[in-house]
Amino acid sequence: MKFDLEERLVHYAVAILELSEVLPATKGGIHLSGQIASSGPAPALLYGEARSAESR
Repeated sequence: MKFDLEERLVHYAVAILELSEVLPATKGGIHLSGQIASSGPAPALLYGEARSAESR
């Protein structure tokens, strides 16, 4: 089994965004939806940038 962290992080980001879409339209649900929608995909993006960095 291949360990592809970037692919797993992308799948995680998609799952987080799907979760944010099914939260209730209450005040708390809307707030949490916005929070997880902005922070959930971040690990995948940061990992991609770190891999393409020129220095270690």
